Amino acid sequence: MEGTEKAGWAGVPDQWDEAVLATLFTQSGVGLVVLDPQLRLVRANAHFEGVATKEYIGRRFTDAFRLDDPEGSEELLKQVLAGRGPVRDHLVSGRLRTIPGDRQFQVSAYRLDAPGGDPDDPGGDPDAPGGDGPGAPGQGHHGADAPALGLVTTVVDVTDRERARARETALTAVRDTVGGSLDTAATCRALIDALVPGFADLAAVEVVDDVLRGVDPPVGPLPPDTPLRRAASGRCDTPGDKPQPQPDPDLAPDPREDRPRPAGVTRRLPLRTPFALTAADLRPRLVPLTPDTPWLDADAHAAHAVAESGAHSLIVVPLSLRGAVLGLVSLYRCGEAEPFDEDDVTLAMAAATRAALAIDNARRFEREHVIASTVQRRLLPQAAREQAAVETAHVLLPGRDSGCWYDTIALAGARTALVVGRVEGEGLQTAIVMGQLRTVIQALADLDLEPEEVLARLKDTADRLAEERDSLPPADVLQREPLSAGCLYGVYDPFARTCTVARAGHPAPIVVGPDGRAVPFDVPEGPGLFSDDSALFAPAVVTLDVGSLLAFCTADLLTGDRAAERIAETLSRPGRTLRQAGDDVVYALPADTRAGGAALLLARTGTVSDHKVATWDLSQERRAPATARALVRDRLQEWGLDEDTVEASQLIVSELVTNAVRYGTPPLRLRVLLDSTLTCEVHDGSPASPHLRHARTVDEGGRGLFIVSRLASHWGARHGPDGKVLWTEQELPSGESEGTTTAPPPPA
Repeated sequence: MEGTEKAGWAGVPDQWDEAVLATLFTQSGVGLVVLDPQLRLVRANAHFEGVATKEYIGRRFTDAFRLDDPEGSEELLKQVLAGRGPVRDHLVSGRLRTIPGDRQFQVSAYRLDAPGGDPDDPGGDPDAPGGDGPGAPGQGHHGADAPALGLVTTVVDVTDRERARARETALTAVRDTVGGSLDTAATCRALIDALVPGFADLAAVEVVDDVLRGVDPPVGPLPPDTPLRRAASGRCDTPGDKPQPQPDPDLAPDPREDRPRPAGVTRRLPLRTPFALTAADLRPRLVPLTPDTPWLDADAHAAHAVAESGAHSLIVVPLSLRGAVLGLVSLYRCGEAEPFDEDDVTLAMAAATRAALAIDNARRFEREHVIASTVQRRLLPQAAREQAAVETAHVLLPGRDSGCWYDTIALAGARTALVVGRVEGEGLQTAIVMGQLRTVIQALADLDLEPEEVLARLKDTADRLAEERDSLPPADVLQREPLSAGCLYGVYDPFARTCTVARAGHPAPIVVGPDGRAVPFDVPEGPGLFSDDSALFAPAVVTLDVGSLLAFCTADLLTGDRAAERIAETLSRPGRTLRQAGDDVVYALPADTRAGGAALLLARTGTVSDHKVATWDLSQERRAPATARALVRDRLQEWGLDEDTVEASQLIVSELVTNAVRYGTPPLRLRVLLDSTLTCEVHDGSPASPHLRHARTVDEGGRGLFIVSRLASHWGARHGPDGKVLWTEQELPSGESEGTTTAPPPPA
């Protein structure tokens, strides 16, 4: 060693060199290996006993350590020999004869130059005066072109460190990805993606079947016959080589059939297996797997999976929370991968605990969704309602949103109200608000108001609901959930063949004529029901041919480009019932349509049969009530109604016509309509409406509308630009009512 005298060392420098080398090769805690220029072992210290033996001397470095990538490692060492600088802390994988399993080595390599060479300056200085570049002769040292004596390499076994790092990486992935979704399947998928391939070669997550439906999980040991459903699974293409996992494969094909078991399969745990034992005592199991493992005889699927994949190590951990059992996680290692150890079990338990918490949150959310969906279904029409002069059908798509509703409401005069609406949001409170709005709109429809006035009053109700929510205590969670809703309300009149529509923050309807062509229908958009906008609602009126098709739909059905055109084209196809047409609209939705709720209401327009409706123009004179009574008697007898109904109808018509003659203005018109009920309508040109009074005993008048209200089951008034209509409805004895409508034309 040069310079020892200057350092004050005693003794001969060569002796010091030999002492240092002897100490390094006998006592160093780092593996030292000397290689010749052909990368063959010349000398190795005792740190790796299997490599230090004589039988390895003369063998190539990559063979002695059985490296996984010998070509890449040799190329790196050759670069050091060529003088391109040392290699420090290079990580390689290999195996040792004396230690089973894969090992991770951290390798550093340094070039051995002949005496007089400068290891820190393997080449010449090209900028020096007279320099000709690296290794130029005459520079006084051995450059990169000078032959090297070989390499000195240090080899450190960092397997435990790398395993700890891999476990930490897997646990970090679990923390980062598991728990970000309120969907059980997505949570289980995230757990699989976090653990495969970095931690395990095969993995499966099985969840108690009832938990997936939002039911409370069983507390304590899981009964042996409890069904578990596979929520997610994953495997490597080449176990042990750690490639990316395949999407959702099944671990164990059915041995009875030549096909894999489908994802989502349900099974009952076989007794006397690690799966059943873990579900019973909630303790993890670390299980070595061999073809002779005794419990495999009791589980044919597991035996098939082990034989096919070459799995040799298994961890089974419970998905448990507060003593309740949610399911199981099974992790496998295969091929040349290192078997699981107790540290791996600790990580698996930590990952399963986080997954169990996320699954329980998803379960609670699912239960609330089930409750909200049940309430929503109960608040919607429970049976199909036959309407006069219009055929209807609906489609309700399930989803996380629970605020969609639809309705068809029979109005006086064979008219029909068509309603579709949606409250934004999820959960029980959204369904409750939907039910409140639907109830209000039904009450408003019975008042026979125009569509724009119905929505104006509905918005008043919505404003009061918003005020009530704002007045809740600050700690109430509803304070942080703003209300938002839209509604589309239309009325179809079969006599005028018109549809009058108004909308509040909702898409306009789509109209297709009987010839299959789209009918333009521009409905001005009004403010949303819970918005601060105070703009007025404006109606739009369209005249329709018999057999036209109206589509009232929520916004989720209008996703993608040309959504309205796509729906119109779907509805224009001939030869289908309304139900088939509605289903075809759903089939044509884009694949990326979100999984929210949606509602579609279809209506095909018809008309009223002439032989079941009678209309008369009356003169504005005192004889009009008598004339009306005679006309009504003749027509009702012609329809075959009983005498009690005829007499009651005569009295009703007499009172209504008398009021119109006294207080109304021309024109005066009388109409009777026979359907499931008997409707009498009297029209006059005055906008003023009479009011029901309760006359005293000594009063000589004021009993007309009171008598009408007692004889009719329903009565009311509606207003239009040309006056008002007073109407009544009478219930008919069973067997006397007949259909009044002409059914819409059958599909071509």
